[in-house]
Amino acid sequence: MSTFDYVDIPPDAIRLQSYPASNPVRPFTKISTSLPSCSPTPAAAAAGSTTFSPTKSLSTLLLNTSFPASIPTSASPRKSSTALLSTRDPLSIPITTVNFRRFVARVGPVFWLQDRVEEVLMWRCGSKYTGVWIASYAFLCYFPRMVLLVPHVILAAIMLYTYPTPSPSEPISTKNPPAPIAPPPPEGSVDWQANLQAIQNLMGAFSDGYDLLSPLAPHLIHRSTHTSLVLTLILLSFLFLLPVLPLIPLRLLFFVLGVSPFIWTHPVTQVRILPLLKAAVNGGIVKGGNASATLTGMTSSKYAAIRIKLRRWIDDDRLDDKHWGAEMREVELWENERWTPGPSSSSSFATQDDLDAVGSGFDVGDGSGSALLGAGAGTWSKTNLRPADRAPWTRARDGWSGVGGEVSNLTFSLALGWAFVETEGWRPDALGSWVSTVSVSVSNSCSASGNGDPVSGADDNGWVYTNDAWADPRRIPLEAWKASGMTRRRRWVRRVYFDPALIESA
Repeated sequence: MSTFDYVDIPPDAIRLQSYPASNPVRPFTKISTSLPSCSPTPAAAAAGSTTFSPTKSLSTLLLNTSFPASIPTSASPRKSSTALLSTRDPLSIPITTVNFRRFVARVGPVFWLQDRVEEVLMWRCGSKYTGVWIASYAFLCYFPRMVLLVPHVILAAIMLYTYPTPSPSEPISTKNPPAPIAPPPPEGSVDWQANLQAIQNLMGAFSDGYDLLSPLAPHLIHRSTHTSLVLTLILLSFLFLLPVLPLIPLRLLFFVLGVSPFIWTHPVTQVRILPLLKAAVNGGIVKGGNASATLTGMTSSKYAAIRIKLRRWIDDDRLDDKHWGAEMREVELWENERWTPGPSSSSSFATQDDLDAVGSGFDVGDGSGSALLGAGAGTWSKTNLRPADRAPWTRARDGWSGVGGEVSNLTFSLALGWAFVETEGWRPDALGSWVSTVSVSVSNSCSASGNGDPVSGADDNGWVYTNDAWADPRRIPLEAWKASGMTRRRRWVRRVYFDPALIESA
């Protein structure tokens, strides 16, 4: 036992005995940790952020991919001198995340109403269901003051629809407390994902509508040469409508405007009428020699004229300012081909590649040659031209002056100072107005061929058919030409403009 030399211990003191503990030292708690890992590369982080895992919130994943890597939490890109809803809170990822989750969970009724409107407008529930709504709208058009009662009808319908109806087994005297309103669907549930899917599709539909209407904006904001014309038409129509406003039947007008979307979306209109009108505009109603001479010639010529005017309007709309202020003319080319009989390939009188190669923009379809020449009867081609024939591409009307330059692109040298209009390409002459009326008897020709084809003019694709000697032009070749040989020509036109700068740079 140890003693203290510097302490006087009284003789009557009793020293305490110390008992050594079995484990006087407190054991150290072992802490296991992992080694620090390097920060992932940006490519790996991007790949990992786009991978969906069940433990990661879908909304967080969407927001992480929508925002840039670094963004200040106090940024306010939208500046406004007054307090507006769009500038109430600064741009912040936490606020956006919270609001996005709340919006997805609570937007369900909006899309429910959108689906019901679409079902009515698109005739998805049958003609009786949509017919009731059309009749209701017609009733409101005839009694317009009844519109003031529409809010009352809507609220009463909601209350009657949600009226609690007790089950037959439940006593009438039993009074159950009203059921609480269902809370918004939790994140990740089926209803929540359905709302997210609807938001996705609505964003796509809105973007498609924006892209569809955005080409019209330059005509309204003085970014187009047609703005002054549009403004003039608006002012003239405004002045014209002022004195006739009292004469316009508003009830009938609103009824027609309201029912027009239903007529447009009707299945009969979408399946039958619209394809028929489209085929009519494209010249697809009259094909071959099945129709009579007058009907075939007049109908085809009318639709060809409509197509040419529509194409010219589109080309004029695409012209630049330098084109409008310059002198413009038309240059022309002739495409020549010969028919060779034989069992080889089909007798397509024109292919889509022929027109697309020069940017015509016309839909040829299955060709519009003659119904007399079926598949396997022979082929039309420039390689079938004989050494004494015309060149495949010629510039003069006589058909004997070939084209110099790059024939594959239908380009050739122009006079000094002239250039092709860059915003448009070559267009086929679908009318065949360049064909001279030959002095032959139409009645004799019709009786000989039996198809009643008109003497002059071009078919739906602009081809004019002639005999082996490049004479006797017709819209449809004669059956008798198959034995002796036949040829065809097509006229192409394109506009050019005069630019003095080309002369100075030469």
